[in-house]
Amino acid sequence: MNTLTRRLLAEFIGTMLLVAVVVGSGIAAERLSPGNVGLQLLENSTATVFGLAVLILVFGPVSGAHFNPVVSAADWLAGRRRHTGLTVAELGVYTLGQTAGAVLGAIAANLMFDRAAVQISTHHRLTGGHLLGETIATAGLVMVIFALARSGRAAWSAAAVAAWIGAAYWFTSSTSFANPAVTIGRIFSDTFAGIAPTSAPGFIAAQILGGVIGLALISVLYPGTAEVADDVVVPHPDRDAPLADSRSPR
Repeated sequence: MNTLTRRLLAEFIGTMLLVAVVVGSGIAAERLSPGNVGLQLLENSTATVFGLAVLILVFGPVSGAHFNPVVSAADWLAGRRRHTGLTVAELGVYTLGQTAGAVLGAIAANLMFDRAAVQISTHHRLTGGHLLGETIATAGLVMVIFALARSGRAAWSAAAVAAWIGAAYWFTSSTSFANPAVTIGRIFSDTFAGIAPTSAPGFIAAQILGGVIGLALISVLYPGTAEVADDVVVPHPDRDAPLADSRSPR
């Protein structure tokens, strides 16, 4: 199995498991604490924090553990002039793998709790506050990831990224999706963790805007960010010669 295939598989499985954690814990929270939204959010966010940290540790050395098209796009954008980070082709397959994994993760969560495999969420979330929350959560996520890589502390990414997402569950009205692939995946579960299809485009647009803002800020605060694009989210040295030889123009 070549390097790119391994990395794509890592992104696919990692994103699938991340959404399974988010949606599955949301379903469990609804059943364990009916009518208590605060407790449901605590249960959902706690599972997500621990699950995300573990997944970064497991898959980071293979693919960087992006699990997020905005992070992958920021990685490409930051490194395109220095020929670091992802290529255009790699960004495309990462995004496809992440999105497909997210949808499958939601389906798996539904099945684990004996629900219909494919559902369409009716949980509408589209308000100005939600969009601002998604912009801030995503900008902060990108800043955390690139600041750690640029300052040589990428080994802390599992804890720091999970901590940021966990905190943003509580300080944003949107509960911090901060991820277009996860947003699409959560359309397919009509549960506490779902999002209605009509709300998803606004969330994704806010996430993209947040990613651009976060990368712009980190470029000012940490000059030379392009030099460490290969270390996002965590260093993944499994970029061997055959893959390097096959890179497409950026």
